[in-house]
Amino acid sequence: SLFIRLKDDDSGDHDQNEENNTQKDSEKEKNDREKPQSTTKRKAVVPGPAEHPLQYNYTFWYSRRTPGRPTSSQSYEQNIKQIGTFASVEQFWRFYSHMVRPGDLTGHSDFHLFKEGIKPMWEDDANKNGGKWIIRLRKGLASRCWENLILAMLGEQFMVGEEICGAVVSVRFQEDIISIWNKTASDQATTARIRDTLRRVLNLPPNTIMEYKTHTDSIK
Repeated sequence: SLFIRLKDDDSGDHDQNEENNTQKDSEKEKNDREKPQSTTKRKAVVPGPAEHPLQYNYTFWYSRRTPGRPTSSQSYEQNIKQIGTFASVEQFWRFYSHMVRPGDLTGHSDFHLFKEGIKPMWEDDANKNGGKWIIRLRKGLASRCWENLILAMLGEQFMVGEEICGAVVSVRFQEDIISIWNKTASDQATTARIRDTLRRVLNLPPNTIMEYKTHTDSIK
């Protein structure tokens, strides 16, 4: 597939650019700080020349929680960090190749990959009437399943129009959990299609339990 072919194509030349940009960035940050907040426009992320554009831009997020602490949505929002946004297959591999695999994460950690502009939170407008398929995995499967899941999502394999919002992998002590979020929980044809695509692209063991949960149920 296009994703696998381009995985090894990344020549790593962006690293030098990053170093040259550091000085410019610190000057830019200084200018941004001096500007009133309302005029600071984030530069749009676009595919580079000759890169393979994705149908949507996506943002990687990371969150980590201290177990035992209650999670209010405010503390959740403070704990979640944006890693970065990408617009092409090549930009995806640049982020992904530098990221720790879910199976190597410790403690109570999550990676989120959502369409740009959608926060990985129930309250976001794109999510609030939606839900998610949840798959609980025994330890050892998360890295492979996460990679298969996000490549299927970026490659538009779910065939449900604009319904997909994003995906999450949650590393826990006994098990790992992956989920894919969609906009309209009440649309059964969509949720069934997502389920069938998940079964296919994840190549799940036959006894894997899949559960669909609406975000309103999760909030309760």
